Amino acid sequence: MPLVKKPSFSVGVEEEYLLVDRETRDLISEAPSQMFAECEALLEGQVAPEFLQCQIEVGTRPFSTIQEVRADLAHLRATVAGVAEKYGLGLIAASTHPFAQSGAQKHTCRARYNSLAHDLQEVARRLMISGMHVHVGIDDNDLRVDLMSQTAYVLPHLLALSTSSPFWQGRETGLMSYRVAVWDEMPRTGLPERFSSFSEYQRHIAVLVNAGVIEDATMLWWDARVSARYPTLEMRISDVCTRLDDAICIASLYRCWLRMLYRLRVANQRWREYASLLINENRWRAHRYGLDKGLIDFGRGDIVPYDKLLDEMLALIREDAEALDCVAEVEHAHDIVRRGTSAHRQLREYHAVLAEGKTPEDAMKSVVDMLIEETVHGL
Repeated sequence: MPLVKKPSFSVGVEEEYLLVDRETRDLISEAPSQMFAECEALLEGQVAPEFLQCQIEVGTRPFSTIQEVRADLAHLRATVAGVAEKYGLGLIAASTHPFAQSGAQKHTCRARYNSLAHDLQEVARRLMISGMHVHVGIDDNDLRVDLMSQTAYVLPHLLALSTSSPFWQGRETGLMSYRVAVWDEMPRTGLPERFSSFSEYQRHIAVLVNAGVIEDATMLWWDARVSARYPTLEMRISDVCTRLDDAICIASLYRCWLRMLYRLRVANQRWREYASLLINENRWRAHRYGLDKGLIDFGRGDIVPYDKLLDEMLALIREDAEALDCVAEVEHAHDIVRRGTSAHRQLREYHAVLAEGKTPEDAMKSVVDMLIEETVHGL
């Protein structure tokens, strides 16, 4: 394999939030006209509207340390939540709302979003979901494409740690990340394709662009993709994490995994690329069960409990976590496994309120209150 310049491994995080009415706890249908302008004035290019007006996106700046990312993301969450509160709104970092009904929300009036709404029809009307995207700086084009295919193996492991969408339209779905079910209705989603080089990747994109199917590579929505805007490899499979430290943990794990893959390349080795058939089975298990039922170890040909897989993953990336000064951040994954993800906490809250004799509506509202509190104050 040809040598390439060592990547910067800079890191940045984008998060999408849902906006709820503090009285009804339901998603808003239309955002207050001045709210986004106030956020933009305070955050200077780090906040953006999303497809639906009940959504808002923030993005940290790229940093060399995960501690800087954490501080920036905490600031972004607190600032947007503070502005939203002025308008009687709450901010929730969860990938679905517990009881909002799809189709009641208005999409943001922008040319790109208008085109998506026209093209995707009912699929677009169901997109009241939020995610988290992690960008890691990989400066060499061919290396980005190479690592994109190799990193597919670990994507279900990251999804399982992030689940925050067990409810949909007032129902307990039985899935820990229902967001994935909604998202997979979109075209050009799922595991990343494999290419032998950046030029091969570009040739395939050109076919779709020239056919008028997509405007550019930003309309590829794979679970991991070569960013069309930055020299980064972007992870997109995870739900948005309600607690800040969970988000930082997952960003750190992804970053360390890429550094580990780069180390293999320098040693003239590479991670084994498994068939999408196998990885998709783990993707389904993470989507359905989260952490609870384990994932398949392809080498053993058996389902292994998640905590055992986590131990193996942390051992593989220990050197990288030390080099990137994020040992505590990646080891936080043990805490997530022990106490559960946001999806677990939402389900516990819902059933605890029902056990008190209250109505399902009361229980759903209590889940929203918990999410509002944890989004800004939960660690």
